[in-house]
Amino acid sequence: MGGAVGRDRLRRLRPVLPAALLCAVVLLPLVAVGGLALRADDGWWLHLAHTVLLEYVLTTLGLALGVALATLVVGTGAAWLVTMYRFPGRDVLDWALVLPLAMPTYVLAYAYTDFLQFTGPLQTAIRRLTGWGWQDYWFPSIHSLGGAITVLSLALYPYVYVTARAAFVEQASCALEVSRTLGCTPLGAFWRVAVPMARPSLAAGTAFVLMESLADFGAVRFFEVPTFTTGIYRAWYALGSPGTAAQLGAVLMLFVLGAILLERANRGGSGFAADGIRVRTGEPPRLQGAAGALALAVTALPLLLGFVLPAIVLATMATGAGDTVSAARLVVLTRNTVILAAIAVAVILPVAILAVYAGRSGGALGRTLLRIATMGYAVPGVVIAVGLLVAVAWVDRTLSDLAARLWGPGTGLFLGGTILAVIYGYVVRFFTVAWTPLDAGMTRIRGHVEDAARTLGCRPLAMLGRIHLPLLRASLLAAALLVFVDVMKELPATMILRPFNFDTLAVETFQLATTERLDGAAVPSLLIVATGLIPVFLLCRVLRSGRRGGG
Repeated sequence: MGGAVGRDRLRRLRPVLPAALLCAVVLLPLVAVGGLALRADDGWWLHLAHTVLLEYVLTTLGLALGVALATLVVGTGAAWLVTMYRFPGRDVLDWALVLPLAMPTYVLAYAYTDFLQFTGPLQTAIRRLTGWGWQDYWFPSIHSLGGAITVLSLALYPYVYVTARAAFVEQASCALEVSRTLGCTPLGAFWRVAVPMARPSLAAGTAFVLMESLADFGAVRFFEVPTFTTGIYRAWYALGSPGTAAQLGAVLMLFVLGAILLERANRGGSGFAADGIRVRTGEPPRLQGAAGALALAVTALPLLLGFVLPAIVLATMATGAGDTVSAARLVVLTRNTVILAAIAVAVILPVAILAVYAGRSGGALGRTLLRIATMGYAVPGVVIAVGLLVAVAWVDRTLSDLAARLWGPGTGLFLGGTILAVIYGYVVRFFTVAWTPLDAGMTRIRGHVEDAARTLGCRPLAMLGRIHLPLLRASLLAAALLVFVDVMKELPATMILRPFNFDTLAVETFQLATTERLDGAAVPSLLIVATGLIPVFLLCRVLRSGRRGGG
């Protein structure tokens, strides 16, 4: 009897084991950061607390809140217009508004610095038209907190746009029509009906933006904006104090936790729209004349500023770059970038599939563990890198000491300085990116489909391969594309954890830009954008097919 009870308990815990293992993998670098922060006592923390810590706090808060507000306004407004109205150019903007996803924030920063600086084309044109000299007018500096907020908002608004658009597509049009019959104006229906119904999706998109803002390193470092990410980098490399870097990383994690709690509180008890409530009657109203032109201008402006103009600026800069980076080195950099992104997809996607399946069959405990594991995306890449360097160093020392006792010579570096550490960092950072679309797709698979498969003798793994994966084809493609794009753009984790002499396009771009060689940085920047456009175009096709399919 006892043996049967034990086997039954083991059978119930089996689906939870993958979630528990994944949770441990994600928490390891965070625990390492916390342990190092508690042990550190080199005096630098008190110095930072009396000098720049308050500035880090205020600047980080201002950056995150400013970007969140701007992306919420831009993304929601654009999603509402392209979903609920027809106007000239709407069919193109419907998918093209996602294109800034291929433009990393630091690349956008380099492009706008060249465009807006004193010798750039904009100020040069102003002086030619007005006859002013350099002391005759004032021009805002892009190297400021406002400049960082603007650049990050242009790069990150697609996160809110995609989630808001999906929410508006899912909404029942009859609810909006009823509100109109009760006297609501179109603007009133938007504020009083559409936005409250879409609040969970808007909160999720804004939370992604908050996390990306808190995690950004390349743009704020280039703009010399003192945030926690730049402070961690300086503490590690300039001060030579890993403990202080860990302490700053621990404080930054409090901000991240605050963003997560804010998203949960804002969502409240709301849930996402369920299948089967969509009622679409006829075509959306057509905007013509001045109204159509205004809708086109409002929706096209984020695309022009977030993708078209920077791409033109980068192409112009690249023509004057000369041979700053040789063609052979560009080939090597592109190869390294694609290899890392492909390996990350090959590792993260199966992990996410098993995690989603375990969460579906693992009950409340499995779901809770997976929620903890998804916190990895909220952790800035620089914090993950610091934690992994500490954890990997401990593992290497332990293995080397063990090998020395058993066989004589030690193993030296086993994980540190290898591509394995980089991939580990990507798994921690981007598991959530793959898990989110897969989990959303899994929730749409009704339980009776699985019940029918079980009655036909289908075992769990066979059900996953024969039932779930074919139904998750679109979600799998979206997850793979999102991971590929995010890994390709990732800068701090790659720069800190990469093996010696294993540079990527992102690392090369950052190194050239920090030495004021912006023309040279334009070439690898364009390659990042060009390489990222392929998966982004494929992602747009997935989104459009999802729209034709009703969501």
